[in-house]
Amino acid sequence: MYNMANRKKVLIAVCILSALLLLVTSFYTQVFYRADQTAIDALSSDELVNISQTDYGWFFDGPSEENAIIFYPGGKVEEVAYAPMLHALASQGVDVILVSMPARLAILDVDAADEVLTQYDYDHWYISGHSLGGACASIYASENTEKFDGIILLGAYASEPLGDMRALLIYGSEDQVMDREKYAESRTNVREDAVEFVIEGGNHAQFGSYGAQKGDGEASITGQEQIEITVSVIISFVQAGQQ
Repeated sequence: MYNMANRKKVLIAVCILSALLLLVTSFYTQVFYRADQTAIDALSSDELVNISQTDYGWFFDGPSEENAIIFYPGGKVEEVAYAPMLHALASQGVDVILVSMPARLAILDVDAADEVLTQYDYDHWYISGHSLGGACASIYASENTEKFDGIILLGAYASEPLGDMRALLIYGSEDQVMDREKYAESRTNVREDAVEFVIEGGNHAQFGSYGAQKGDGEASITGQEQIEITVSVIISFVQAGQQ
């Protein structure tokens, strides 16, 4: 009788804990930075770029048949928040495959690029990401250096050594989210001649279009200006690698 009562109490406790865990998990997955209207508008196709939703995320298909970027979004950021930047890249000659991540955390699917690489045939592949997405992109790239012509990190640093892979590191002067100490320490994970570009007046959040981010610095340039600068630097990086 005593054992039965104890087992019943344990079962009830387990059920309560399971319900609480489910509730917390459900709440956590619903807390994220949401794309603003600018980003939603940028999801519309036009005469240069056809945008389509896929099993893995979104495809920004521009005039290029040679160059493509696989993009990992930042942690807890709605992936389509990057549509303005990715749309602009595609229109200027670099197609982009935007990957949706489980619970909007790239760390839960670091190898997401595997599937993408089998779906398309480009001469030059690049991998990129913002914040946590950039760190996770670097983990994948470190184990697959032969698949890419380069890596592009936005407000992020290389978590693992990338050997001889070309690298472009972009961050805003007012970024207060990226850990500057870890950024400096990880500098040895990329080539000595890696391109580093600081956007004066830019911050961490404005690579995407999802509003202000907790703990970030205040930008002195607009989000549109930061995106335009970023796109220009990326296009130059891609073109320089093919000269």
